[in-house]
Amino acid sequence: MKPVYALLAAAFAVLPAGFAGAAETNVAVAANFTNAAKDIAAAFTEETGDTVLLSFGSTGKLYAQIANGAPFSVFLAADQARAKKAVDEGFAVEGSEFTYAIGKLVLFSEDADLVDDNGAVLNAPDSFSKLAIANPAAAPYGAAAVETMTSLNVYDALQPKLVQGDSISQTFQFVATGNAELGFVALSQVIGNDSGSQWVVPAELYEPIRQDGVLTNAGADDDVAKAFLDFLKGDKATAIIEGYGYAVE
Repeated sequence: MKPVYALLAAAFAVLPAGFAGAAETNVAVAANFTNAAKDIAAAFTEETGDTVLLSFGSTGKLYAQIANGAPFSVFLAADQARAKKAVDEGFAVEGSEFTYAIGKLVLFSEDADLVDDNGAVLNAPDSFSKLAIANPAAAPYGAAAVETMTSLNVYDALQPKLVQGDSISQTFQFVATGNAELGFVALSQVIGNDSGSQWVVPAELYEPIRQDGVLTNAGADDDVAKAFLDFLKGDKATAIIEGYGYAVE
């Protein structure tokens, strides 16, 4: 037995009697929702005794994995399109999709003086050499970044400075490590961060980032997955989601 399984077995061995039948489910999570998902999964386990195994990545890559048979019971996408596509293409349960969060885009820099409160730095390209965005083909936050720059009529001028992360997590790392002076990231990644500088991009500059969850075919008979989705719609999860800067319906 591998050590990790031994640890899990030990953990389950000391669960309260009411959790004797504790089980687990596999959930694919868009990278922007990493921290919120971890907190929600912990709250779910505390309440039910069941375990949520989280896998993070760009929405596009996670969708491709599901389409190729990855055993995820739940797919928490960073957009509506891929959750709907999962249903339309027969990979998810019809009628199970719902919006669990509405994301917000932020222009962020570790430099406290670089980003002001109206994004004017985007009109001063000589003040930075690299601007990080997530791959717009795979990550909805990357697509929103392109929409924002296009709305501001700066996309063509800034395109030579763009560096792309595979996911919003990698994009944030580019900025956090100084490989890019600034970047478009998710508000959830920098909320409460007093260092650096940031501009919350006005919602009218990009299409709403409505993030939908869906029960996959692999989870059709997974009671833990269904319970987790119900929990995600409840008050405890909603409070966590809002705490990370997302809007909810």
